[in-house]
Amino acid sequence: MIEAHKIGVQRTAHFYTLGTPGANTRYWIIACHGYGQLAKNFIRKFDVITSEDTFILAPEALSTFYWQGFTGDPVASWMTKENRLDEIEDYCQYLSQVHALYRPEMPADVKIILFGFSQGCATVLRWIFQDQPEFQALVLWAGMMPEDLDYAAKVDLWKTRSVYYIYGLEDQFITPERLAQFQTFFAVNQLPVEERNFVGSHTVDRLALAAWFEDFRQSK
Repeated sequence: MIEAHKIGVQRTAHFYTLGTPGANTRYWIIACHGYGQLAKNFIRKFDVITSEDTFILAPEALSTFYWQGFTGDPVASWMTKENRLDEIEDYCQYLSQVHALYRPEMPADVKIILFGFSQGCATVLRWIFQDQPEFQALVLWAGMMPEDLDYAAKVDLWKTRSVYYIYGLEDQFITPERLAQFQTFFAVNQLPVEERNFVGSHTVDRLALAAWFEDFRQSK
């Protein structure tokens, strides 16, 4: 008889940063990439908002694979449906360790922004629900919301946090029908979202990112 077993093992995780955390840091962005990306490439998008008071950290998903057979570039994924609960547990522990590693280096009033692109949206949301990391703003960029989370149960949290949903008007995954579904989902689950869009496809557009961050800075 075949029996399934599991054991926890130590993994080596990789992440990339822009800027230097310290006493003068006002904004800390933890940016989770999408499916089939690498953090070292993803973080380059954020060069348009780098400054002395901003620290950006991009963790890389723990599962890597070749994008095209055995000859394509290596890329990463946060999870699949295979052993999904274990993968969620692993990446939540990983993200919480990185959060705890850098948090003491920054002032008490630093604005922590959790940023997810595409698959990274579900990643940061599951992390919030599982480990309750400290944060002041949540950016969901062109991603899907896990439907098995009880958003209404955290209605008090959403009231004290800024939540944004940003997408490209030419995004092949965000059709008008799907966008309408998202908007209904936000309303039903009492998730107060500020919706923003830009002319572009399924990507973190640098100009849109810079515009959003400038508005965020002005409002905070």
